Amino acid sequence: MLDKVKKVKLNQDIVFGDSNRPLVLIAGPCVLEEEDRVLKIAETVKEITSRLGIPYVFKSSYDKANRSSIKSFRGPGLEDGLKLLERVKREVGVPLLTDVHEPDQAALAAEVVDIVQIPAFLSRQTDLVVAAGRTGKIVNVKKGQFLAPWDIDRVVEKIESTGNEKILLTERGVSFGYNNLVVDMRSLPRMRETGYPVVFDATHSVQLPGGAGETSGGDRKFVPYLTRAAVGTGVDALFMEVHDNPDVALSDGPNMVPLDQLEGILIKALAIDEIVKGR
Repeated sequence: MLDKVKKVKLNQDIVFGDSNRPLVLIAGPCVLEEEDRVLKIAETVKEITSRLGIPYVFKSSYDKANRSSIKSFRGPGLEDGLKLLERVKREVGVPLLTDVHEPDQAALAAEVVDIVQIPAFLSRQTDLVVAAGRTGKIVNVKKGQFLAPWDIDRVVEKIESTGNEKILLTERGVSFGYNNLVVDMRSLPRMRETGYPVVFDATHSVQLPGGAGETSGGDRKFVPYLTRAAVGTGVDALFMEVHDNPDVALSDGPNMVPLDQLEGILIKALAIDEIVKGR
């Protein structure tokens, strides 16, 4: 896993794929909720990562277009959501990641965020992937639950066709029967063979898609175990959805990490990361 990959630089302090630096944390609530809560989550994670010396990128979605039910909460929408994300960047002082669902959203989101993300379900949508690449921003691709690790090679080619080589690849589990996901840890080194940094999504990997009927279920108790296993392979970053009270979260509550448990998970992950990198 520690073969050389392209270093993807976000800023002076955050460089993905640099074995001389600690892994990066991408974290935040699944979807943007009320402003005070969103700001508090961002501030709390920043405090934790600052104490631990971990580079931090805030993530949250302005729209969750792939909800299980028509009645599910989707978020504030593009315009209001980007305004809130901009406020997070300004007041908390952290870089941003958000996902886009349609090609014409990519350029608009790129005006505010530092990393444009392709959702897993849309990772084969050529027009969307190319539009994200054309923004010139870092593009994080969530590997679809239906894709083999080597299938991501074609997605990489689509982004590279735009001249953009600032690419991150994220593993979030693969479909395993009905309403279940499993993580094949072999996927992480295989995806890194593309020459780009690899991210492990520790919370969506414990999701049970559609498993609660009108919503997705999940089992957050397995997040620490999968995190330690993935960091042991030498990933470049961790992706986690976090919330101060996941049981009342408006999306993905069952698989989100409670804020008061985040630091403990990261401390162990950092220790493994240092061993793997020989730091």
